Amino acid sequence: MFYDCSHHPAQFIYKLLTATVTPRPIAWVSTRSQDGVVNVAPFSFFNVMGSEPPTLALGLQPDPTRGLKDTAENIQATGEFVVNLVSADLAEKMNQTSVNAPPEVSEIELAGLETAASTLIQPPRLAEAPVSFECKLHCAVMTGPRQMIAIGTVVAVHIADRFMVDPELGHVDAPALDLVARMHGGGWYLRGGELFEMKRPAYKGTPRG
Repeated sequence: MFYDCSHHPAQFIYKLLTATVTPRPIAWVSTRSQDGVVNVAPFSFFNVMGSEPPTLALGLQPDPTRGLKDTAENIQATGEFVVNLVSADLAEKMNQTSVNAPPEVSEIELAGLETAASTLIQPPRLAEAPVSFECKLHCAVMTGPRQMIAIGTVVAVHIADRFMVDPELGHVDAPALDLVARMHGGGWYLRGGELFEMKRPAYKGTPRG
């Protein structure tokens, strides 16, 4: 089946994208407004984009009625945000923070979350999250009238001690993190799944010079 994206409404194309690009990691983003209200919301248009410098990217979709979501507005206004990762035991609380609450309402309180102070930026991280990345905005790219990609530089990483195999070498027990990922449809997620390993081949001829 062929689809010309210009001939279909955005919601139709959204369904095609989210049903095929799976699984998607979840960024549980905490921000602080200029008025001091802490906002937390999950986003699955997210991934790491580089390591030198360490770089993350968030695709921030529009609010159906208000335009940019609170997360996007806060990132634009303050230039700071925290990406927290979602373990399976926090999935229900993460889902609660996806509610379309007004800007003056903190999802932290709605979901009964605990926060911890970040080290280098103002927005707090989620204390229960197994991993948190403190980020400063590198640039914001408006890809539509109400849609934004936030590219952030990671300035600090927090990983719960119990998941570190060798802190000096930076070895993490990744399976133990038990992270959840976004799948297709309105409310499907992935936890675990079958793993398989393939070694990257080494070219035996003359390398490019």
